[in-house]
Amino acid sequence: MGPLAGVRIIEMAGIGPAPFCAMLLADLGAEVLRLDRTEPSGLGIGMAPRFDLLNRGRRSLAIDLKRPDGSAAALRLIGRADALIEGFRPGVMERLGLGPDDCFSGNPRLVYGRMTGWGQDGPLAKTAGHDINYIALSGALHAIGREGQAPVPPLNLVGDFGGGAAYLALGVVAALFEARQSGQGQVVDASMVEGSASLMTMFFGLRAADLWQDARGVNAIDTGAPYYDTYETKDGRWVAVGAIEPKFYAALLERMGLGGADLPAQDDRTRWPDLKRRFAEVFRAKTRDEWCGIMEGSDACFAPVLSLAEVSGHPHNRARSSFSERDGIVQPAPAPRFSRTQAEAGASPPHAGAHSKAALADWGFAPEEVADLIESGAVRHVEDAAA
Repeated sequence: MGPLAGVRIIEMAGIGPAPFCAMLLADLGAEVLRLDRTEPSGLGIGMAPRFDLLNRGRRSLAIDLKRPDGSAAALRLIGRADALIEGFRPGVMERLGLGPDDCFSGNPRLVYGRMTGWGQDGPLAKTAGHDINYIALSGALHAIGREGQAPVPPLNLVGDFGGGAAYLALGVVAALFEARQSGQGQVVDASMVEGSASLMTMFFGLRAADLWQDARGVNAIDTGAPYYDTYETKDGRWVAVGAIEPKFYAALLERMGLGGADLPAQDDRTRWPDLKRRFAEVFRAKTRDEWCGIMEGSDACFAPVLSLAEVSGHPHNRARSSFSERDGIVQPAPAPRFSRTQAEAGASPPHAGAHSKAALADWGFAPEEVADLIESGAVRHVEDAAA
């Protein structure tokens, strides 16, 4: 149903950004076949497969890529694919005989998506790292936090998912579009350092224009300004305000009961600490729900800070079906939305090897070939979903 319906993608099983990229593409309608390992790999954080929501919407084929017949079968699958996604360190796919040159020889239109932290080359290319390291190198981590305090890791949203998976998905879709015109595939080299740096583009411009200080918590939208911050309420919960524009700031003051108060000018940075203390006192005088009753629906640029347990119950999220529940697990619905080819969250995350037989058959393997691969140990098929 989605806009990528008819696109076939091979995903090399991994953790973090590559699976999230595959989930995004599957949500948009692509047929994604995940090549899992035949034995437990230690990937992930030890939870049951049904909770690993990044693996939703696609089938799993468990295959041993270190066996010649397993690698050959994978190469044959790749030959029928429009794109491939892998998130290994540079050189791993080449050692398996599945590098770009190996794949292009049998499928010159293939889009070969590669997800790494540091990129495919450079001094750090083959060293280990995680989201926090990549966004440290791009400047993003330095900019996030409060004045006089340490940098605050923004979960793994900026490196793994924003600067990594989302950029890889964009790159794969762009390369697929180009391949349909040129008839040629290409490698998409997605680096989390470079993706997270790209997310910081506006701030590099502001800094060059002397409109952004290269310090945490002293700027207009990094908790430096009183009108762009979070405040604790009477019941120990939190609210968020982001009234940057003067007319929205005026609406905020009015709803706070400060419309006629003698206050410093909105952009008098020397008085921001005083204004913050005043705002904090006002917000602490009422509960979060009381503030919602006063603020929500206005142009005060206000929202309650909701926990993961609360978000699906908010009236706005309910009205737009922004969250769904499958197998008792609440999860975000696919985004963005399309007027005609609607994206849709696919089946629940499978156990590794749950679709080995059917997937091989659907991708052109004869029954006897499937049987031989399973008998040799190159492929593992899980009959029991609880296995």
